[in-house]
Amino acid sequence: MKIKYTSELMGLMAIFQQVTRAKLKDCFFDSNSLLIFVVEPNELGKAIGKKAVNIKRLEKSFNKKIKIIEYNSDVQIFIRNLIYPLRVKEVQLEENVATLEPNDSKTRGYLIGRAASNLRNYEGIVKRYFNEIKELKVM
Repeated sequence: MKIKYTSELMGLMAIFQQVTRAKLKDCFFDSNSLLIFVVEPNELGKAIGKKAVNIKRLEKSFNKKIKIIEYNSDVQIFIRNLIYPLRVKEVQLEENVATLEPNDSKTRGYLIGRAASNLRNYEGIVKRYFNEIKELKVM
């Protein structure tokens, strides 16, 4: 899948890097219109800033909610980073399917969302980096 950036996204990425001094890997709007920044490994702390000062500053200047995810080349760790602050017992990979095992029914509900909207959103983000993953499931 080829990733294309609009001039708006390029501008947002430039501002993000100026404010945080973190190495940015990607930036996009998810299907819920949340602005997502994916930073390189070990750059998350720098991107968030002390007491989340960078997130607050960026949300105020962009006038949008943002989420910062730390990239990892291991799909299981990436999925855990993506769904944070939600936690799962396990992320299982079988063929082209990643199965999440939530800790409780409340977490399960948040992962799936109304009409599976959250799950499909997460699935789209995972597919953006890992072509081999075709589906995300929740046990």
